[in-house]
Amino acid sequence: MPPVDCRCWLAPPADREHSRMLDRIDPFAFKFQFKNVEYSSGRNKTFLCYLVDQGNTADGLLKGYLEDEHTGCHAEEAFFTHCLPHNDPALKYTITWYVSSSPCSACAEKIAEVLKARKNIKLTIFAARLFEWEEAEIQAGLRILHAAGCKLRVMKPLDFSYTWETFVENEEQPFNLWEDCKENYEYYHEKLAEIIQ
Repeated sequence: MPPVDCRCWLAPPADREHSRMLDRIDPFAFKFQFKNVEYSSGRNKTFLCYLVDQGNTADGLLKGYLEDEHTGCHAEEAFFTHCLPHNDPALKYTITWYVSSSPCSACAEKIAEVLKARKNIKLTIFAARLFEWEEAEIQAGLRILHAAGCKLRVMKPLDFSYTWETFVENEEQPFNLWEDCKENYEYYHEKLAEIIQ
């Protein structure tokens, strides 16, 4: 496989049309896209909620979310081009993502290259479900991410509640977990542990 060019991940995007940065997620979209079902039929978008701690800077904690429709720039790539286009080597970035599904193999490789090139970035990814986890290419991508220092986690029920409160236009309504949320978390948690061991 050819080497991945990190510069495209850290430079301004050529086309911003395919990914949108918005303040809050629609509650219906959240409940559909983040539902941690085994088969994700109809869920053809990735939602990426992010928190960026730049340490002791005036900017403080950056937060927001991105979505894509897999027609152009994936949400993971859009994060590095829209939200963190410039990497200040003097800063330490602690980044947390809550994503509707784990990265595809191409994005996993690109993220790993960014983490290898930018040692001042620490990334934790909480995924609602594992994207096509049975595919060998996807499993290899997750292992590459893990080896690059990315902390990979599956979202627990508490993580869904936190994401609802922090990133969703919830109109102060409480989040009600769907049936089998805990069981599905345990299933994906076990699969991820098997993949990255």
